[in-house]
Amino acid sequence: MALLLGFLLLLLELCGNTLSLGSRSSTEGTEVLELQLPATNYETKDSYKAGPIGGLFQIVHIFLRVVQPNDFPEDILRKILQKKFDLSTDYEKPENVVLTLKIIYYEIGVIICAVLGLLFVILMPLVGCCFGLCRCCNKCGGEMHQRQKKNGPFLRKCFAVSLLVISIFISIGIIYGFVANHHLRAQIEKTRKLADSNFRDLRTLLNGAPAEISYILSQYTTTKEKAFSDLDNVKSLLGGGIHEQLRPKVIPALDDIKAMAEAIKETKEALLNVNNTLKELKKSSAQLNTSLSDVKRDLEQSLNDPMCSAPPVATTCNNIRTSLSQLDDNTNMDQLPSLDKPIDKINDILQTNLSSLVQQGYKSFNDIPEMVENQTTDIISDVKSTLNSIGSDIESIGEQIPIQDQLSNFMGYINDTETYIRRNLPTLEEYDSYRWLGGLVVCCLLTLVVIFYYLGLLCGTCGYDRNATPTRRGCVSNTGGIFLMVGAGVSFLICWILMTIVVLTFVVGANVEKLLCEPYQNRKLFQVLDTPYLLNENWKHYLSGMVFNKPDINLTFEQVYSDCKENKGIYGTLKLENSYNISEHLNIQEHAGNISNDFQNMKVNIDNIVLLDEAGRKNLMDFSFSGIDAINYNIYLAELSKAPTKGNLLSFADDLEVKANHLPHGSLKQSLKNNAQTIRTIHRSEVIPLEQSMSSVYQSIKELQQKSSGLGMKVTNTLSSLDSAQDFLTTRISSVIVEESQKYGNTIVGYFERYLQWVKISITEKIAACKPVATALDSAVDVFLCSYIIDPMNLFWFGIGKATVFLLPALIFAVKLAKHYRRMDSEDVYEDMENGNIGFHRHHSTQTV
Repeated sequence: MALLLGFLLLLLELCGNTLSLGSRSSTEGTEVLELQLPATNYETKDSYKAGPIGGLFQIVHIFLRVVQPNDFPEDILRKILQKKFDLSTDYEKPENVVLTLKIIYYEIGVIICAVLGLLFVILMPLVGCCFGLCRCCNKCGGEMHQRQKKNGPFLRKCFAVSLLVISIFISIGIIYGFVANHHLRAQIEKTRKLADSNFRDLRTLLNGAPAEISYILSQYTTTKEKAFSDLDNVKSLLGGGIHEQLRPKVIPALDDIKAMAEAIKETKEALLNVNNTLKELKKSSAQLNTSLSDVKRDLEQSLNDPMCSAPPVATTCNNIRTSLSQLDDNTNMDQLPSLDKPIDKINDILQTNLSSLVQQGYKSFNDIPEMVENQTTDIISDVKSTLNSIGSDIESIGEQIPIQDQLSNFMGYINDTETYIRRNLPTLEEYDSYRWLGGLVVCCLLTLVVIFYYLGLLCGTCGYDRNATPTRRGCVSNTGGIFLMVGAGVSFLICWILMTIVVLTFVVGANVEKLLCEPYQNRKLFQVLDTPYLLNENWKHYLSGMVFNKPDINLTFEQVYSDCKENKGIYGTLKLENSYNISEHLNIQEHAGNISNDFQNMKVNIDNIVLLDEAGRKNLMDFSFSGIDAINYNIYLAELSKAPTKGNLLSFADDLEVKANHLPHGSLKQSLKNNAQTIRTIHRSEVIPLEQSMSSVYQSIKELQQKSSGLGMKVTNTLSSLDSAQDFLTTRISSVIVEESQKYGNTIVGYFERYLQWVKISITEKIAACKPVATALDSAVDVFLCSYIIDPMNLFWFGIGKATVFLLPALIFAVKLAKHYRRMDSEDVYEDMENGNIGFHRHHSTQTV
């Protein structure tokens, strides 16, 4: 009980000496900050399992619920604790009589069992004494004579089976006693380890709380460093934010102008390329025309040969003469106008470097972050000063929490309590060894009785001879009967002592289980303790009166225990805001408002951004009026799509050679073949390159036509987009700056709002999480008292009581059965008389008894 008292005092002292404890840090953080304390590990488990023996404990609990089915007497206990029940002086008061009757009604099951046990204790010695005297007078079965009965064998078997079954029940009870006795000693040996682990956990709690508060407050440095980092990066964060907001509107306009500048350059290059190629085409076309004219003239001279006058050859020559038109030039490149004038206009336009003007627009726009950085230097300095002042306020909060002195005093109390427990534990273990020895003696006495019964059954059953008369029974059978009588005699000697032990342990164990253990587990005991004005008639709430000296605060034992069981912080558990309100000293809105005020004073002026000056705009307009889109590209395309010659020179050459082969040998035939070969050479060396050049120029003009198509509309759209972007910068940039400044300021403020909120939650809910206190109380009451002591003690009286009760029927059946196993002094003899009647007379054995 010293351990129980120590833990209960520990809980109350902790409640009264932790007015300023805060909470363990939560794991909450900001979007980029992870604020988390290392997890605290405790040794003592918050639950206890009895193991396989727990099933036996449950059997005892069921028996107690049958014996004591009434609900926990909260009203009775309240009146007793309020000292309104004193039979020594006011026993005649009606309320005391009623209360006494209620107590008797509640304890009626225990009282009945105890009365029955006391009757057993009183009557069994008397009955045993009378039974012994009666047998000494050869009464009550003491006469060594057994009457012969027809149902004698059946009775012997019934007595033997009954005694065996009862002995088994007694053995089960004895096993319960041995198990409970050993389990209780084993658990007492674990008490030192249990106490040590609880004290270490309490020290871990008390030593860790100040460090946790210091850690939480020191995390302001991490938050401040993150904020300072963002403030130092105002160029990329605020300036970049403004830049990104304007980018979707401005960059496309600048990209269009940049593309238009590139288009002007590409147009010039395309025009130059086409113009130069056209000049080459004209030269190539003229050269081709000259070559074909020479071949045609040569063919005409060859066809004037006299052989062409002969009838067979004349037809061939005429056919060749009519096909000479295929050698004529099919194009007229000279009619295509020159592109020199458009090129000159483009060159004039390119005198103004539009690309450079666009890059200036890009630079002016991309300089926004740097402009923001230069204009916010003073504001950033003010914000940093404000953040430093907030850090000083937070450090002062840590100094204002009076925790060290309180924890020092409480640590001393823990050391004193531990010293007391360590000093008395050896005494407890010594007394428990005596208890264990006494329990062992009790179990051994019962074991001795049941062994006598088992030996009697074994010897009597094995040595029994059905053919032997009662006076001639064997030694083994007689020994079995003697064992049974010894067992009965020992039962009379020890049963009243055993029942006395059972009654005493039953009354104590049953009431502790029903009045302390069960209400502690279902927390009804706390509800009783939380009754207003119960423990102190001047305090409505005892716990708040003891902690704050303010009994009107609703602070209850049940709420404190439940919160500690859920590992909540002592600050919130004990409602310490009534002593030190952290919210008043850690005003989040006030600190956040100071930072917000600094950001509201931020002035950023970036209204002087010009995306493209007037020179650039004039350059674009000149390009739209350059006449590129007015060029008649169809004339070029139509001429360039024609074949260079009217006929296919290869086909003409092949046909000419075939016809020449049909002519007789001579100079005409050879001349025609030579001309055919010359035509092939002209096709290979002049026509094919000319066709390739014409195709390339055709594609270039086609692309140039596509690029120049709608040139005026493209320039107009580009200038419209530029005007829209410039107007957006002029009219909307101020609102964008305000919006981004608020967002940037909210980000910085958000770090501290989340940090301060995290500090508040940590101190009020997490720091000094009092689970070790609830675990210590559980260890003292639920584990040590109820599980270590009461459960084994209840199992002990349950098993021993069961065995002792069964001793009564066992000794009856043992005495009855012994008559059938023991060797008798006389027996009944049956014989036939001369007149035919059947009679009997008593026969005395000649054997020595």
